[in-house]
Amino acid sequence: MKKKPNLILFGIDSLRADHMSLFGYERLTTPHIDECAAAGTSFSRVTSPSIPTTPGYSSMFTGMDCFGTDVVALRHEGGLGAHVKTLAEILGEQGYNTSCVGFSGNPASRGFKKYLDFSGWGSFDEGRSPKAENMNAVAIPELKRLAVEDEPFFLFLRHMDPHSPYLPPLPFERIFYSGDETDPNNKSLEAMYKFKPFCDYLASWIPPGCSDKDYVIAQYDGAISYMDACIANILSQIQQLGLEEETLIVFDSDHGETLYDHDCYFDHHGIYETTLHIPLIFVWPGHVPGGQMVDDQCYMKDITPTILDLMGATPKPKIKFDGRSLAPWMFGEPRVVESETYITEATWMRKHGWRTPQWKYMHALEPDFHFKPEIELYDMIADPDENHNLAAEQPEVVKMLEERMLAHIARRTKATGRPNPMYTNLNWHGKGTGPFKTSEEAYNAMYIGSPKQASALQAKELTTQRGAAKL
Repeated sequence: MKKKPNLILFGIDSLRADHMSLFGYERLTTPHIDECAAAGTSFSRVTSPSIPTTPGYSSMFTGMDCFGTDVVALRHEGGLGAHVKTLAEILGEQGYNTSCVGFSGNPASRGFKKYLDFSGWGSFDEGRSPKAENMNAVAIPELKRLAVEDEPFFLFLRHMDPHSPYLPPLPFERIFYSGDETDPNNKSLEAMYKFKPFCDYLASWIPPGCSDKDYVIAQYDGAISYMDACIANILSQIQQLGLEEETLIVFDSDHGETLYDHDCYFDHHGIYETTLHIPLIFVWPGHVPGGQMVDDQCYMKDITPTILDLMGATPKPKIKFDGRSLAPWMFGEPRVVESETYITEATWMRKHGWRTPQWKYMHALEPDFHFKPEIELYDMIADPDENHNLAAEQPEVVKMLEERMLAHIARRTKATGRPNPMYTNLNWHGKGTGPFKTSEEAYNAMYIGSPKQASALQAKELTTQRGAAKL
């Protein structure tokens, strides 16, 4: 009997689609991914509507929206609900070996048979962070092990290089920067250094005396380029093992990154396009058309249905996903575009909103630590960088979008029989205080001081994590 196809999924944390050369970025950040993508189909307008990591990957691994997963917060309390199945669980039931590298313990990673970890953080005092090489040291032996087994496999690789700290090894540190990052006349980082919630964390990995925001952005791009070079090693291994024609390769991200945009300072909060816009690539010679770029709007929830459709791995019993397969677009067939969507975040701020092809509407459910207005409205055609808040100038548009958002919430809560998780996750910040009453309270309470603390926000102690992941 013919062996079922394998799946290798590259989940690249904090990767902005618009900082990939594949999608037109002026810096050559992803040449090896670009070359791989040329053999498959890429999607240029993919949104991860519920950020950051935990809700993003919960949607990706289940094919559900945030109402379907009931997950909206980074610090999600408890495990992923038993009302959903993950991709690892679905494939595991069909006889697949399933291995997860770099994501043990997060509620979204439930269902893998094997979990492996690597060092994916760092600080300036520890030196440059070879995150992707650390990944390869774990992932490549696992790939070789899986390749010789009789069972088909699903290997998930969670790369961390675009996630802060941005500390790419030489020569990638300066591959995109030739200036003087300590120029005393450059004041572009002053606001960041004064932002109390993040300044100590950022100072733990940004070089002492650095004054130039463009140097830090170049580190982000350098980290992507370094990771891309290391991914080339994995792609070479796939070829050497003779797996190309029997393996679906997928690249995506859980969310993007706000570099120096919107006062968010090298992080991924704020439901702006810098955070919501992610890459998506499918490669499988002979099964996925090559050399294609699809420009229609699609979403994180579409990824699992697409993977299962391409692989012919229909769940039993059948699952009614919130997302829909993207395969019709790959093969020139019709597929209705879902042009509007509900967007959420519960990371460092608790906000939700509504996105249409023209408008981005944001409504803060609590005062935020950036002292931003409760309501933000952007014309995405005239102002794609979201710099001019039109809420006061366009009250009728605000009213229209609020009504559309509330109608969608009502439909989804009725369909799921559960309340909107944005209304029930009141300890999203982990402080146990309930909703913040003022921006001053949020500013003084929300703090991240070190890479170790940052890592702990996404994962508890591994012994606890691995036990939870198996539940």
